[in-house]
Amino acid sequence: MKPVCFALLYSLLLNCTALAQAAEVPGSVGELWADFDPRRDGLETEVIREWKEEGGVYRHVRYFIGSFKGKPARMAAIYGFPEGAKGKVPGVMHIHGGGQRASLSEVKLLVGRGYAALSVNWGGDGDGKPPFNSMEGAQPGDPNTDWGAVDPTQLNVPGYASMLPGPKQFYEDREHPKNNNWYLLTLGCRRGLTFLEQQPEVDAQRLGVHGFSMGGNLTMYVAGSDDRVKAAVPAVGGQGYRWEAHAFAGGTAQQEKILGDVEVFRKTLSFEAYAPRIQCPVLHRSGTNDFHGWMDDVYRTNALIVGQPTRYSWAPHLNHRLIPEVAVAMPLWFDHYLKGGPALPETPVSELVLKAADGVPLLRVMPDAKAMPVSRVEIYYSVDADPRARFWRSAEVVRKGADYTAVLPLHAVDLPLFAFANVYHTLPQAVSMKALPGKGAEVREVCISSMLRHAEPEALRAAGTVATARTSAVMDDFSHGLRDWYVLNAGNLTHQEMWTRKVTDPLYRAPAGARLKVTLKMPKTNRLTFVVRENDWRSYRGPRASYLCTREIAGSAEAQSVVLAPADFVSDKGAVLKDWAQVDELGVCARVPGAVAKDAAPWNGGAAEFVWLGWE
Repeated sequence: MKPVCFALLYSLLLNCTALAQAAEVPGSVGELWADFDPRRDGLETEVIREWKEEGGVYRHVRYFIGSFKGKPARMAAIYGFPEGAKGKVPGVMHIHGGGQRASLSEVKLLVGRGYAALSVNWGGDGDGKPPFNSMEGAQPGDPNTDWGAVDPTQLNVPGYASMLPGPKQFYEDREHPKNNNWYLLTLGCRRGLTFLEQQPEVDAQRLGVHGFSMGGNLTMYVAGSDDRVKAAVPAVGGQGYRWEAHAFAGGTAQQEKILGDVEVFRKTLSFEAYAPRIQCPVLHRSGTNDFHGWMDDVYRTNALIVGQPTRYSWAPHLNHRLIPEVAVAMPLWFDHYLKGGPALPETPVSELVLKAADGVPLLRVMPDAKAMPVSRVEIYYSVDADPRARFWRSAEVVRKGADYTAVLPLHAVDLPLFAFANVYHTLPQAVSMKALPGKGAEVREVCISSMLRHAEPEALRAAGTVATARTSAVMDDFSHGLRDWYVLNAGNLTHQEMWTRKVTDPLYRAPAGARLKVTLKMPKTNRLTFVVRENDWRSYRGPRASYLCTREIAGSAEAQSVVLAPADFVSDKGAVLKDWAQVDELGVCARVPGAVAKDAAPWNGGAAEFVWLGWE
């Protein structure tokens, strides 16, 4: 009998050990962070360099993050505050994006507006070869971020979607959320808040955080795990449900393939688990077609923020970029919630009306004109379920008193309908954004977006929606300028690029056997490169590819046309475009996109004037 008893005891011991280990794996955000006190350890702050310029005091600093596997980790950062500030000022932490570094420009922008600002350099040394992630203004031998025995940087990319053990993770003995890169990065940024609150010039009760892309992710993580944050502004990142398969026409797509227990990840590391814990106002800035911050899921995630003001500001047609009217919302948000400045307008009230008298849906928008006057209202709608690739049609807006309405004609009722509005408010005075490259020196309007309205085909049919729109061979007559396009390097004619997703919209898709026709006026002889992109972000439909066609356009005062067949477009690998069926984007560029500057001949004369675009 004794062997049986020993076997039973051993089995019980193993089961108890397994249960104990399972109990140690957190099942919520609160449990994940319960044993971390961001103030517990001393910061051991090093001041690497200090200088003064433009009314601000600036320092390269480094602080102690913590010890992992017995080795210390330290974060480098740029810190600044207004010189001669009277009394304590609010503090804001900036978190850079992937492949970026701590930003002196972001710090200067905030210091110039009366804040103390810290920009952390979480990416560390990158590959060890400058300038990737090396500190701005760094000199040879300057210490940088050093994660010690762990590596949550982009040199350990699998760590962002994994909870599995490994040599670069915090917990390497078993699967655990603390093995994930986002845990360590959030911890390092929360220590950044500790640095800010301990500075003698900072009011510890008025702390904000903002970040772009991966920094937008970390903004949500920090705001959802640290109640010291009193205002947050994520940008192009920080939406939940990245682990979830999304169904689109032609297949499914998801952002993250989680390595480990997806349910544990969802409860401890996914943004929809952090949103309900956020105890501060949140402003979300992004591009409508962002690949990293899917528009629909941004709204879905932020709807879980309870009892806190939220706003949205969307740059039309853009991916991972902001327009000045969107960028400026960030300092204005902090001005109100951290300094008591004027409030931003409320989210405009909007209503998607399906049961209209004529069967054509419409969007009604009622902006908040009390805080700031309304300059203009833009209404957009789409029938594409994929937020990354959808073309946003511009609707014709009609004002009736305080209401703005636009009919949304559809060509069919078997596709979903999405609609939203951008309301541009005139600022009381222009805001200088000159510290941020590419954002414009003086911004005179701020964009506040409505909620995203959505109707599935079943709802359209139940409402008696009538298909009234007709497909057209005319994609654009440019009577509204470039409103259905986005322009990169605007004003720099040698490098300017014009892009539109109209080619993917069912209203404007190419008929069988059609050729692309572009009519324009070119004052002086120049070369243009026409680019089409297949399956742009639609990997579920086929491989992504770009095809180019370069043509020399003779200078002339008269309008002239360029007519192109699919066979005129060739990829960089020599493949020829077969047809237009899977083309999602069209570009008209002054040079080959991505070519180095020395390969771009200077533009000759004035800008081209586009007259007509369509299918022949």
